[in-house]
Amino acid sequence: MAGEGTQMLEVIIKWSGKEFPVSVSEDSLVKDLKESICKSTGVLPTRQKLLGLKYKGKNAEDDVCLALLKIKPKMKIMMMGTVEEELNKVIEPPTDLPEVVNDLDIDGEIDIDPQNREEYLAKVAKKVADYKIEILNPPRPEKKLLVLDIDYTLFDHRSPAETANELMRPYLHEFLETAYADYDIVIWSATSMKWVETKMKMLGVTTSSSYKICFMIDSLAMIRVDTCSSKYGVIEVKPLGVIWGKFEQWSNKNTIMIDDIRRNFIMNPQSGLRIRSFRNAHVNRHIDTELVKLSKYLKDISTLDDFTMLDHGKWDRYRPKRKHDKDTHKELDVSESKRDSPDNS
Repeated sequence: MAGEGTQMLEVIIKWSGKEFPVSVSEDSLVKDLKESICKSTGVLPTRQKLLGLKYKGKNAEDDVCLALLKIKPKMKIMMMGTVEEELNKVIEPPTDLPEVVNDLDIDGEIDIDPQNREEYLAKVAKKVADYKIEILNPPRPEKKLLVLDIDYTLFDHRSPAETANELMRPYLHEFLETAYADYDIVIWSATSMKWVETKMKMLGVTTSSSYKICFMIDSLAMIRVDTCSSKYGVIEVKPLGVIWGKFEQWSNKNTIMIDDIRRNFIMNPQSGLRIRSFRNAHVNRHIDTELVKLSKYLKDISTLDDFTMLDHGKWDRYRPKRKHDKDTHKELDVSESKRDSPDNS
């Protein structure tokens, strides 16, 4: 109980797409705050990771007094963590179940073609006119465009961890550095820009000296599409036309979007590549090599003039035509012509 004259602190906990107001006394400890959060969210204190609570340059320990953390009234704190029951489902899934996919994703079989519907093209045109993009690093001449999702694509945003690096997909920085040689890189997340910026900073993406992010896009650039399906209903998607309408150097011929949710590129299915979701980071970070394989694919296709000729659904089976193969064919042609010439008869 707070003593007489003790001030109360009200903070807003951001977790799982929702906000939870939590009140504690100013003389409470971090562990007391976590107990209060547990009552509101069901996430055990040991499973909670509170981002931004620093004391002397380090993550605040449980025995640190909140008064020392200079918490402002109604300060928003992002929490990572999973309810115990849900965590157990992830850690010990039944062995006879197929690969886990996002429960809001589509199976690729719907009866509409939204990319050519006038009402959706009008929505895209409005986003082109109204949505403001902040350029972090100017686009470079003759570079293709790589558009990347964050959650479950680059980062496991649900598992508890002490640092963001524990939840980062393996080889992320190597992947981005390699891709940067041929592509300008854009981040597009279905969350607010505040959290896009927070996650990218935590992962060291926007502060890297080995590569640069051209710009970042948030949920405000997305549009709603009616699938005309009782199963899927209305969904929010990421139309690449918003980018193409603002930057004439990019189009479906030189753009690729990578996301773990297929529905996000339903307006541009030819340009989308669905990557395997990165979940349960503490187990899978030791075995996940998706970005290594994807890096090779991006390098292999980087010299092509037209991406619309590709089937990104078969990206892991793609075999480029090597210059060596072409030279070999030329040598064979020359040898055959010499063999068939009158001088050699």
